[in-house]
Amino acid sequence: MNEHDGGAETGRIQISAAALRNLSVQDFARLGLEELAYVRPVVLNGARAFSIHAADGTPIGAAPSSQLAAAAILQHEMEPVAVH
Repeated sequence: MNEHDGGAETGRIQISAAALRNLSVQDFARLGLEELAYVRPVVLNGARAFSIHAADGTPIGAAPSSQLAAAAILQHEMEPVAVH
């Protein structure tokens, strides 16, 4: 699949638009679980920090800066995504 046949590439897996429409709620929630992590600002022990979460919201780490959080995600072969 490529951009011309309606497919969407997610990391190493390509999924067609039709396949996405047919995903169950549980399968959709797991989509990207091991490939994406998001970063959001938090206050941790009274100091500003950046929490790292798996795609399903599970906390998996923290860092003192967003740059270090993104670097940690990349080091674990995941793609960082910012949440606003």
